[in-house]
Amino acid sequence: MQRPKLTVWYNTKCPVCNAGIDWQHNRLVRAARAGDIEFRDINLEPEALARFGAGIEDIRRRLHAVDADGTLFVGSDCAVAIWLRTPGDAWLGGLVGLPVIRSIARVVYDRFADVLYAWNRRKGHW
Repeated sequence: MQRPKLTVWYNTKCPVCNAGIDWQHNRLVRAARAGDIEFRDINLEPEALARFGAGIEDIRRRLHAVDADGTLFVGSDCAVAIWLRTPGDAWLGGLVGLPVIRSIARVVYDRFADVLYAWNRRKGHW
């Protein structure tokens, strides 16, 4: 069974966000070419996730993605969804997606995202 396509919105003006995408560039390009993942700049589509109640600042703070079924993934859940669709990283998505690890990952991701968001605002990465 084929997984639904995943559309990921992120802040391209954030150097850390871009570095994360660049770091996995080869794997992510293969997933994108296969139609499994599409990456979109929230700065170009600030209302893209309004139907979920998510505004541009929400996406600047945490990764957001929607699959073909309309399921919204936020934060570490979004990272898991990306890894599950990225060649060579599915094992990582499966591991971080385990219930106890997922709970810990959410807390760690959210704290890191809060610090990164505050840093981006101070540096004017908008």
